[in-house]
Amino acid sequence: MNIQKLKEAEAHFYGLYPDGFEDEALLAVKKRHNTPKISEQVHEMFAKENFSDPDLICENYAKIVSKSSLVSLFEKPKVRDMVKVMSMEQKDMLSIALYELLFGDQKEGFEGLVEILALNKLAKWSLVSLIPYYFYREKEFFIKPTTTKNIINYFEVPDLVYKPKPSYEFYKEYKKVLQKMKKEVKINTNDNAAFTGFLMIVME
Repeated sequence: MNIQKLKEAEAHFYGLYPDGFEDEALLAVKKRHNTPKISEQVHEMFAKENFSDPDLICENYAKIVSKSSLVSLFEKPKVRDMVKVMSMEQKDMLSIALYELLFGDQKEGFEGLVEILALNKLAKWSLVSLIPYYFYREKEFFIKPTTTKNIINYFEVPDLVYKPKPSYEFYKEYKKVLQKMKKEVKINTNDNAAFTGFLMIVME
């Protein structure tokens, strides 16, 4: 990884926004994403006790996808439609996958979610990484395909190849890269989507 480029990116970011993510010029962006409020809702909607009701979990999944500014407008109605026509077995699968992703075996949950979304041709990085990101904003990352490819190329990350179909192996290794990058710079945010947002801003 090119640490020099990362340090230059940090200097460039603070040149544009002296107060970092508290800078007045970024307030409109923060307001548009409304991340703290959605994160709070995700904690309520995906609390452990709610997983006894797969119908509720699937409805909540569709609601958060609809609310999130991180998800493409094209994908929102497709997820709503998917949940409407799912069999009880598929709802169980989706609910179990999300439970594992948040509270159990993350690999099993990740792969289960990819599997159930793939049945509806919706196995997209955004739809797999969204709920874990909102639930654990300091630990998990929202994966945006274009930004991810650009980060790997621009910062010369070795041995990591992005593929459109989500895989847990890539997600695990990419998270390690981003966590290492976070340690190399002093960006005033605990929100991982804001951190990748910083990288996106400086690459532009």
